[in-house]
Amino acid sequence: MGFDLRARLDERRARHRYRHPRVQDGPCGRVARVDGRDYLNFCSNDYLGLAADAEVVAAFRAAADQWGVGSGASHLVCGHQRPHQDLEEALAAHTGRPRAVLFSTGYMANLGVITALVGRGDAIFEDRLNHASLLDAGLLSGARFRRFAHNDAGALAGQLARSDAGRKLVAVDGVFSMDGDQAPLAPLLDACEAADAWLMVDDAHGLGVLDGQGRGTAFAQGVNERLPVYMGTLGKGLGTSGAFVAGSEELIETLIQFSRSYIYTTAMPAAVAAATRVSLAKAVAETWRRDRLAALIRRFRHGAAELGYALMESGTPIQPIRVGEDADALALSQALAERGLLVTAIRPPTVPEGQARLRVTLSAAHEERDVDRLLDALETAKCRN
Repeated sequence: MGFDLRARLDERRARHRYRHPRVQDGPCGRVARVDGRDYLNFCSNDYLGLAADAEVVAAFRAAADQWGVGSGASHLVCGHQRPHQDLEEALAAHTGRPRAVLFSTGYMANLGVITALVGRGDAIFEDRLNHASLLDAGLLSGARFRRFAHNDAGALAGQLARSDAGRKLVAVDGVFSMDGDQAPLAPLLDACEAADAWLMVDDAHGLGVLDGQGRGTAFAQGVNERLPVYMGTLGKGLGTSGAFVAGSEELIETLIQFSRSYIYTTAMPAAVAAATRVSLAKAVAETWRRDRLAALIRRFRHGAAELGYALMESGTPIQPIRVGEDADALALSQALAERGLLVTAIRPPTVPEGQARLRVTLSAAHEERDVDRLLDALETAKCRN
């Protein structure tokens, strides 16, 4: 049979699902420069506007001068440098946990946690709308893999009650990356505690954004002390790169000893860790960033609803406009691009069939006039159709 790669690519093009990276000719921020043109950027995850913040950049530059641009080894060989240790301690304190451990990416963190905690004879239960990295990790773990209806704690409780697995792990997104809604952590924890299961939350899109100090979904929902496994990423609300897992002393030691995606990869550059300590401190102290973000979210939702667009139930910076067909989502994205606005069309398999959408993401770097310009463009596009 062979590898007929061209046919697979042609089929993806025919279904309006072919994707390609846009080459950015400038830093991440309010404005994206692509092909010599500036666009207002409404599709980055830089929620607090810290990715190009002058103080964060200065901390990175100073640390690169001191520590170089590469760690040179995995953490357990000789790559664990003082900035890594300092950041782990800061993240543990920020999330109210005894310890934290760094991973190079969120994908590697999810893979490392799930495969270290469950395997053959165990069971992993996941929300149907979980991020791909959680789903992949569950499948690769070798544990019995179950998916439950989105945010349905009752469905989860039923699955847990019927399971005779040795260890039971439940994994959910704190904020779902394509819908923007939050997992209902209290009822999920109730179901887990009744079945002697652990809950793991991937809070990639909640850290820095939710709670008065940016401590994420578990603090915002008042359940942090009940949550055994907390994963957060550094490349969204905190504006840098990498990820971490926070939890008990025993959990972190287990990951250090058994997590293959931690053990067998080079540690992130120490300069990234040093810069992240600065961005974390700014995320906590500069509460105006979350205040502005919340105001922009309200402004966009009110305006888009008045225009008759189908929004989803989201109070977070992720504000999807559900369109439906792939071609229609691409056409709306292109119409906005013609007006100087960058908003990516999200299509299957990232989202379910028939649920293509524009994933608008807002940032504290945006201004009110930016949101108004986006709303004006959406009104023009609607009138054109």
